Amino acid sequence: MRAVVYDGFGSAPSVREVPEPTCPPGGALIRVEATGLCRSDWHGWRGHDPDIALPHVPGHEFAGRVAAVDAPGWPVGERVTAPFVCACGECPTCRRGDAQVCERQSQPGFTHWGSFADYVAIEHAAVNLIRLPEALPSVAAAGLGCRVATAYRAVRAQGRAGPGTTLAVHGCGGVGLAAIQIAVAAGATVIGVDVSEPALVLAEDAGAQHVIDARTGDAAAQIVALTGGGADVSIDALGRATTYAASLACLRRRGRHVQVGLLAGADAATPLDGARVIARELEIIGSHGLAAGDYPALLADVIAGRIAPDRLVCRVIGLDEAPDALVAMDGPSGPGVTVITP
Repeated sequence: MRAVVYDGFGSAPSVREVPEPTCPPGGALIRVEATGLCRSDWHGWRGHDPDIALPHVPGHEFAGRVAAVDAPGWPVGERVTAPFVCACGECPTCRRGDAQVCERQSQPGFTHWGSFADYVAIEHAAVNLIRLPEALPSVAAAGLGCRVATAYRAVRAQGRAGPGTTLAVHGCGGVGLAAIQIAVAAGATVIGVDVSEPALVLAEDAGAQHVIDARTGDAAAQIVALTGGGADVSIDALGRATTYAASLACLRRRGRHVQVGLLAGADAATPLDGARVIARELEIIGSHGLAAGDYPALLADVIAGRIAPDRLVCRVIGLDEAPDALVAMDGPSGPGVTVITP
């Protein structure tokens, strides 16, 4: 099959012919129709993930069709996606209903070869495959594997945003824009923060009632002034020391900070403002994907049009363009989501 491969962290990836993966016992082999280019893929390519073995094929959010399967109830040809956290379904954490933090999880594009390819293998198909409506195009559905699903849990379960709450989103890339859509659908008042004018335009298009250009001054202070005391919930959707600090600083007393963006590389040692957390009784909450069992509510919102993942997609490219697009994430990314069609 054709796939994007890199042989060293930070070395130039290329498209080449590689052996097609086999269907794992109890798993499935998926013919990829669309796959998202995500900042997590960049983190992996840059060597920020210790699970990656070289050479490697990136890609972890996808939509496609079952090509081979070793699990009942999943016929060949079925349109599917899967959470980027593929759970084992058997560990104590999975049995408690927290498959998104499975103790024995696998992740396509990290623990094994991913979806920047014609085919991707998924383990434990019975607990990880998710049927996609035929009416939902694959380019739009690809983000359900990571960005949209991650944002859904971050906003609804971890952030507990809803009517009467104000939510700030720091970083209006793919996850951030999805979080804005989801929070608006939940009835929250949303403030989008970024340093890119095109990203802020997309934030308004996603439903943000207010946007703040962080280049114009202290974004946290502007949020506190705008809300008369601070946001109820704030999400760092980028994963930088600056966005993490701004997210904490913009909260009202007893507010909730949700960390979604990976604090990796130079940002991994970002200090915690413990005095502020204690004095204001702030909650600091991590959010890591969405369990397959929690997808029905997300899909219901997508089918009803309350969440529109297709509106997040600004660029569709072929597999041959993917290596350059991955490398380009060393610099400022273009607005919205880029989707690859192998």
